[in-house]
Order: sequence, then C-alpha cells, then structure tokens
Amino acid sequence: MKLTYSNLGGSGNGNGSKLSLGKSIKMYLTIFIATTCIYMVLYQYHISQEPFAGSEVVKPPLYIITPTYRRPEQMAELTRLGYTLKHVANLLWLVIEDANKTNPLVAHTLDRIGVPYEYMVAPMPEKYKQTKRAKPRGVSNRNKGLQYLRQHATEGVLYFADDDNTYDISIFEQMRYINKVAMWPVGLVTKTGVSSPIIQAGKLVGFYDGWIGGRKYPVDMAGFAVSVKFLKERPKAEMPFKPGYEEDGFLRSLAPLANSDIELLADECRDILTWHTQTKKNAPAQALNRTRYQNTNLEFIDKLLVRP
Repeated sequence: MKLTYSNLGGSGNGNGSKLSLGKSIKMYLTIFIATTCIYMVLYQYHISQEPFAGSEVVKPPLYIITPTYRRPEQMAELTRLGYTLKHVANLLWLVIEDANKTNPLVAHTLDRIGVPYEYMVAPMPEKYKQTKRAKPRGVSNRNKGLQYLRQHATEGVLYFADDDNTYDISIFEQMRYINKVAMWPVGLVTKTGVSSPIIQAGKLVGFYDGWIGGRKYPVDMAGFAVSVKFLKERPKAEMPFKPGYEEDGFLRSLAPLANSDIELLADECRDILTWHTQTKKNAPAQALNRTRYQNTNLEFIDKLLVRP
C-alpha cells in the first residue's frame, strides 16, 4: 500500500509540473505576440511619417555641353570629366565632337563611365579650318548643343564644361537653381591666375582678367551658366566664330542682360570651384610593330590609343 501511495503521489507531482510548464509557455507566447504587435505598430507609424517616393522633390536638370576633338589626350580627359559628372544628380551630358562621324572609342568610353549622355558631331566649317589665323575651336560643337536644348529641353540649366578643365562638384549644385545667368571665378587663367567678376558691396562692378580685349564680358568659358528658359526666350542667341570672343559674343547675344540679372555663385565670387587646367599636349603614339607583337595584349591596347 505504501508503494501504491508513493506512486500516486509521484504521478500527481508530474501533472503539476506539466501544468506549470504549460502556463509558462502560454505566458511567454503572450509576451512574444504582444511585443511583436507593438513593434509592428511602431514600424507602421515610422513608415507613415516618411514622405512617399512620388512626393520627393526632383532637382532641376543640368545640361553639360562638352566640345571635344580627336587627339591623344581625348579619352583620358573625357574619363576624368565623366567620373566627376557621375557624382551629380539629374544631369544629361552632351558630348559633341568636331568630326564628320562619331568615334566608336568615344562611345565605348561614355558607355563605360555610365553618365546619361548624348553623343553628336558638329564639324568646324571648312572656311575656318583653312585659315592660318587662330581657329574658333569648339564653337560649332557648342552651337549644336544649344540647338539640341531648344528642341528637347524645357527647363534646367546649361553649362559649357570643357573636357580639359577641373571642377569642384559643388558648383554644379549651385548653378542648378539659377533664374537667368550666373557667374563665378575660374582659376589658372592668363597671367592674373584667375578670371573673375569684381564684386563690391554685393554688386557686380567689373571683371578681372589677364586679357580684357574690349570685351563687355571678359570671362572664361568655365565661369558662367545659363537658364534654359532664359536661353529659349532668346532664339537668336548663339556663340560667334570669333576666336577669343566666344564667351563675350554668346553672353551679348542673351541681351537684354543687366548686371543685376547675373547671380554670383561660389560664395559671391570669393571662392574658386573651377580651374582652366589644360592637359599637357602629347605627341601621337608611334605605330605598333604588329609583326613583333602579334597575338599579344598590345594589339588590344593599341586600339585604345587616339591618333590624329
């Protein structure tokens, strides 16, 4: 009988343990579910406070017009500029070559960089090619870019960015919001070392440049930007085929343009964010000895070299 009593007692304790374990599991499960519900409520509240992607403000577009021409440094300079522009949002790069047809190597380079682009050609008129005087380089290219904007753009800002210059990307964000025309200093220009508007008491009072040459706007090509709307209101605005006076002629063609219409960027022209660096000229690469280097990597590399 004692043995039977003992067995009955042991069985009773086991049932109590199972009941306690069941209550514990139920309690922890309740806590888990409650915690999950609280987390989900907090997460949904957090999501509701964030703006929808559709309501995000889109930055005004930038149209970067870059004239280029065939030379040994061409791919290197397009690559350097391209990877600068890659850091700038909502931008279309208009690469316009002084040539009769596009170059597959240029197109390959632009594809590899990955900046949205349009690649076009605009050869210099023959009468200017034949002159023994200074040639108006880049004019046909830039005017082709202006034509493109008149046909395809409705808003935003245009900027002439030569492929041999250096740019601080902050200047692109500053020019993005201008209303008419903006100007700023450009370093490494002529004997003065800088080309810049002269600002006194917050107003544009003149220009500082190593060569004035009777120009109304003695500025560097890298030192100004123009609103697309402002350009399209002036259908005759274009760049003249006059060496040394391209910038001045274009800005004059935007008339009426008062000094008070010109916005002053780069900390009101107290900072330098663009430089007219100019790459050292290199002699064309000598021809590859294809007999000696047949079936080597040099045959592939040779295809990447630009020769006039």
